[in-house]
Amino acid sequence: MDSEEKKKWLEAGRIGKEAREYGISLAKEGTPLLDIARAIEEKIHSLGAKTAFPPNLSVNSVAAHYTPRFGDDTRLKKGDILKIDVGASVDGFLSDTAATVVVGGEENALCRAARDALESGIKQVVPGKPIDNISREIERTIRDAGFSPISNLGGHGIGKYDLHEAGFIPNIGGHSGATVRKEGVIAIEPFSTTGNGYVVDSSEVQIYAFKEDKPVRSRLGRKILEFVKKEYKELPFAKRWIVEKFGRLSELEFKQLVASGSLMEFNVLKEESGGMVAQFEHSVLIDGDEVIVTTR
Repeated sequence: MDSEEKKKWLEAGRIGKEAREYGISLAKEGTPLLDIARAIEEKIHSLGAKTAFPPNLSVNSVAAHYTPRFGDDTRLKKGDILKIDVGASVDGFLSDTAATVVVGGEENALCRAARDALESGIKQVVPGKPIDNISREIERTIRDAGFSPISNLGGHGIGKYDLHEAGFIPNIGGHSGATVRKEGVIAIEPFSTTGNGYVVDSSEVQIYAFKEDKPVRSRLGRKILEFVKKEYKELPFAKRWIVEKFGRLSELEFKQLVASGSLMEFNVLKEESGGMVAQFEHSVLIDGDEVIVTTR
């Protein structure tokens, strides 16, 4: 791996870790989710990076892809299980990391299961060895703790300006015949749940990404699309970021931009049976025989 590239991967990981830990420190009873999201974003910018994606602040049975809406007044309650999933971009070199906190309480068994699964999965990251070794260890750890791994979520490859590069790492065994890459970055991302272990799309969407240049009818829609391409490239962005820049009328443009094929949606994901969900995640850099957890 080129030494300059490696330096940027490591810097993105360091900043992602700081942002994650800062978010954890803000997770107090009564705190608005919107305040936490904005503070995390400002933290990443203050450290010299950009957001790799909007801070995901998913609560209880919501597993992923929830970032606060424009004007969101949701506040944390005691006992909420809050997943804080964040990432930094240093010239397109990315990190992706997550942790779960119990608001106003101590880490519970569900959270420990996901945290332990992350650590046991990372121990199986060996270049050229089966990805299934990672998956089976994650599944074993979570099931041994008395919970279910979420079968249709998992880790993934990370590329430059590409948050979900090819190389899915399932959280259950027997579903990947691929091997661990010998160079690059991957994310290990266990989810544990008290439910049946499957997530489904909800109707809510607050995160989007540029997909393809397509004809757009409205002038405002064209302005939004040009801004998105320039500012975020193909990385995910929050609808509220666009509303804050272009005004409330911009909210009306999203349906058309998705319908035209210009933008893709990331639906908020919920555990199908309503089970509580915990998540932990690290980014891992692989360079030959060297394996470095960049977000630890």
